[in-house]
Formats: sequence, C-alpha cells, structure tokens
Amino acid sequence: MSVDLTTLSAAVAAEGIRSGQLTSEALTAACLKRIEDTDGQIKAWAWLDPEYAMAQAREADQIRRAGRGLGALHGVPVGLKDIIDTRVGPTQRGSELYTGREAKRDARLVERLVEAGAVIMGKTTTTELAYLAPSETTNPHNPAHTPGGSSSGSAAAVAARHVPLAVGSQTGGSVIRPASFCGTFGFKPTRGLISRSGVLSTVPSLDQMGVFANTLEDMGLLSDVLSGYDQNDAGSLPRPTPAMLQGAQSDVPVEPNIAWFDLPYHDRLQRDAHDGIGAVFEALGAQIERFDAAPQLAGLTDVHKTIYDYELAQAMSDKVTTKAHQISAEMRSAMTRGNEISTAQYEDALAVQTSAGAFFAEHFNDFDAILSPSATGEAPLISEGTTGDASFCLIWTLAGLPCVSIPALVGDTGLPIGIQLVGAAEEDDRLLRTAAWVQKALVNAGAELELEA
Repeated sequence: MSVDLTTLSAAVAAEGIRSGQLTSEALTAACLKRIEDTDGQIKAWAWLDPEYAMAQAREADQIRRAGRGLGALHGVPVGLKDIIDTRVGPTQRGSELYTGREAKRDARLVERLVEAGAVIMGKTTTTELAYLAPSETTNPHNPAHTPGGSSSGSAAAVAARHVPLAVGSQTGGSVIRPASFCGTFGFKPTRGLISRSGVLSTVPSLDQMGVFANTLEDMGLLSDVLSGYDQNDAGSLPRPTPAMLQGAQSDVPVEPNIAWFDLPYHDRLQRDAHDGIGAVFEALGAQIERFDAAPQLAGLTDVHKTIYDYELAQAMSDKVTTKAHQISAEMRSAMTRGNEISTAQYEDALAVQTSAGAFFAEHFNDFDAILSPSATGEAPLISEGTTGDASFCLIWTLAGLPCVSIPALVGDTGLPIGIQLVGAAEEDDRLLRTAAWVQKALVNAGAELELEA
C-alpha cells in the first residue's frame, strides 16, 4: 500500500493483512516510527518495547503465510491502559506504589485480544491509580492542553495515530471525556460486557472498560473482540453480547427518536460547547425531544460520588496507612471523604444506583438514545492542574449504560469537542447504529462546525 499506514482504520488494516496486501510487520513498524517521531512531546506511552511489538507482528505474518486461522484483529496493533495486566512488560498503574510491578498473567481482555491475533503494542499512560491527579500526557492537538483523564494515554495514542485502537476504562468519565478532548471516538459499552479480571479495581460498583478508535466501525470491531462472559468477574453478564460491529455498520430501520434532559449542571457548558449543542439540535430537528430533568436525576451525581469515595477508601486504606507519602493529595482527599461516609449512606447510594437503571430503561421504550454533551467544552490548559470536568458522564456511568462520544464539533481555539449518545443497557448495537445515523445526519446538515469566538 502506498498510503500512510498509520492512517488506516483497524478494519481496513485487518482486511489488508488477511488478503496479503499488507503485513503486520509493515503496519507495526509504521506505528512505531510514528511514536518515535511524536511521543517525545505527547508522552502517551508508559511502557513500549519495539522489539516485542515487532516479534508479535512477524509471528502474525508467519501464521497468515502458513494458512492458519486468523482472528478479527489479526496483526493489528492495540494499546492498553496501564492498569491492565500483561505477562510481558510492567503494569505500574500510574503510581509510585507499583513501580516495576509485573503481573503473573494476562488480564482476560488481553487474552481475548491475543485470541483475535492483535499485536499488544504496549501500555498507555494513565493518571495515578486511574483517578484525578493529571498524568504527563499532553493533548496531540495542542500540548498546552490536557488530553483528559484517566485514560489519557489511550485517547492521545489513537488521536496521534500511534495505534488504530486502544483500551481504556471509565469509573467517572475516563473514556468519554478524553475522547472528546482528543477528537477520537470513545465507547463505553454496557457495564459487564467487557471483563475486568486482571484490571486494577478501585471502585467495583462503577469500574467499566471502554475503547478508543478513529471510526465507529473500529469501535464495534474491538468491542466485539473484548466482550464476553467471564466467571471470574462478578459483574460480568452471563449471556450473549450485542453484535456491536454489525450495529455500527447497519442502517436504522426508521429515523431514531432521541431524548435530551435539561440537567441542573448544564450551566457548566462553555459557550462554544453550548452553541455546538444548539447546532446539533438544529441538524437533528424533530428527532430530538427535550425533557425537564426529573427529580430523580438531580441528585445522581452525588450518589455517584458517594459510591466512588466510599469504595475507593476501602480499596486503598492499607496504602494510606503505610505509604501515604507516595499518594497524591487528590487521592488522599478522596479517601478522607470516603472514610466519613457511613455504611448506611453507602447502601442507600447503591439502592439509588439500581433504581437509576430502572428509570432509564423505561425511557428507552420510546427513545433510541439520549443526547448529552461529552464534556463541558474544549480541553483545559494543563496549567490549570485538572483533567477536566466529568459531570456529563457520571449519571450514565452510575447506571452502567453504554455511551459513545462522537467527534462532531470544533471549539473557539480549534480543539475538538465531542457529543455523547447514551443507549439502553445491553442494546449497544442499537446505540452504535443510532450513532452512525447521527454522524451522517450532522455531516449532511453541515453541522461539523468551527464555532467562531
């Protein structure tokens, strides 16, 4: 192929490798060269061994030449957030507490990637213990700005074309927000579709896996590979998973109905994001129905915070006692708050979490998706010391619903802004099908706008 191989989608690359028009060795080498040329500034990678990556690629090519079976991602490089265990290379979780840590076995999702023939490129940078303290990663569009957190390296690596695919996680807004800031697609499937076995767990009731890609089709492809029941993950769903690639590739049978809730924290939207959402409303027209926020929704962000802080404090209590000097102020503050939450308050919050899922389930009888901002606007400056506001993700994460961020808008300073669609639990294929329709509708309406300052 005479094109820049790093610009190929995962689906196109996988087909090229299967047909013999492309080799995994050539694709992986191109990705490594791209990393070498740009990662000095972006810092998307916590661990990278070019020789290991190339060895996997050569083996993938040998398997194809031998006429053996090929997986859905055969020979395609994938980045892994540095909280996901692998037998090869360290998993250091963005923390001094785990410097040099090496896992004894692969996480279940890594096993699924290996089964699919993927090349495990390396570990992408994460914030400390996947929480709020910013990582060293910068935004590929402007290094003065944050890429978001906590899946900072995964989003930046895909946006910078280091790899066509990367895996992240979301406990608050750590897939959708970085995708918005970095201008990639981000997808957090229904809670329980992707196993968390072998992944750092700090908030079991909220921890969920997600993916980054540059096309909806690629997100469906990767999510299909990663999804499946795992008896070692108590939250794993013991039933067949939605066909997400098929959903991303399908046309809608009828124009979808989309809901919008006027939530109390929408005043946090920056002007360019507010105007961008207005343009989306104009483009989608009668397909959007607007609702005042139901009383049940107003307090759900507080419920999320209660569960988050309580479980984080439980998970990290021994580290505070013995290694507090190696933990950030943000983490220590969260654990202090968590220790002040009573068991009764925590159990009440879990009950509300369950009822939230039931509340939204009723709405999806009439609506194909809920429209929401992905973030408050453009990525903040790194100098502000934040990875951004996750408010627009929290209630969907709490309810465990599938969410996708579409890179649809450009803000005042030229940075990307995503829009978010939320779907019904375990109807991830329907959500991606709706997202594909929305993306086409926005393009056809000319709504990929550069919003003037």
